[in-house]
Amino acid sequence: MLSVGIIGLGAIGRLLVQELGRTGTAHVRAALVREGFEGASPGGVPMVHSIEQLLDLRPSIILEAAGQGAVREHGAAVLGRGTDLMVISSGALADDVVHEQLIAAARQGGSRMLLPVGAIAGIDGLVALRASGLTHVRYTSVKPPAAWSGTPAEELVDLAEMSEPAVFFEGSAREAARSFPKNANLAATVALAGLGLDATRVSLVADPTVDGNHGRIEAEGAAGTLNVEARGPAADGNPKTSAVTAFSMIASLQSLKANLVLPA
Repeated sequence: MLSVGIIGLGAIGRLLVQELGRTGTAHVRAALVREGFEGASPGGVPMVHSIEQLLDLRPSIILEAAGQGAVREHGAAVLGRGTDLMVISSGALADDVVHEQLIAAARQGGSRMLLPVGAIAGIDGLVALRASGLTHVRYTSVKPPAAWSGTPAEELVDLAEMSEPAVFFEGSAREAARSFPKNANLAATVALAGLGLDATRVSLVADPTVDGNHGRIEAEGAAGTLNVEARGPAADGNPKTSAVTAFSMIASLQSLKANLVLPA
């Protein structure tokens, strides 16, 4: 059976442990948590406090579920040891220095950095359009006001008193990923699959009328157009993240050992 290590036991990390056990997709060797972590270990999964301890357990792949800071702090160590790393906080790659360090570590270790689709659809179509020549890509993220609390959105709109949708950010995917590290990682994933971090346009929207998180890709290229939208509930305990994110990571894991491989 595939063995995995997990970085982080927040909403996505806990859901990963639960669903990996339920589906039998992989055995979780351990989860990396910070010193002083007070939460109970889901399913009795062992907890460690350093990336070296996690790597010493020799998992087949490590799943990052702890935010952009975890990618910056641990990514190079994982890849440099020759262990594949699945990164959900892809916004960390908006920093060119971090991006280059991780690619260099992967080359040195003969490992791979894998970006799952996350809480969006259409990445496969976007990649196909890129091959034919993309001319325009826009990603729009719509979430309830509470999902934007604790972010710069609080300075741009009155989240507590909103009665209608408000677009509070328009800019590049790089700017979105840097300014909203807990909310706009998908902007980076879309950009990396398409026109890049600077040419991909992003709109961020607070909408009191929606239940859950919505993401939309609009793209145009020489071979056609793409318009796709995904909607779903937020993860329990974290309104900034969609629950389907964990299932996207599981689908990507399943494809690693499948004889018939579909986009995941």
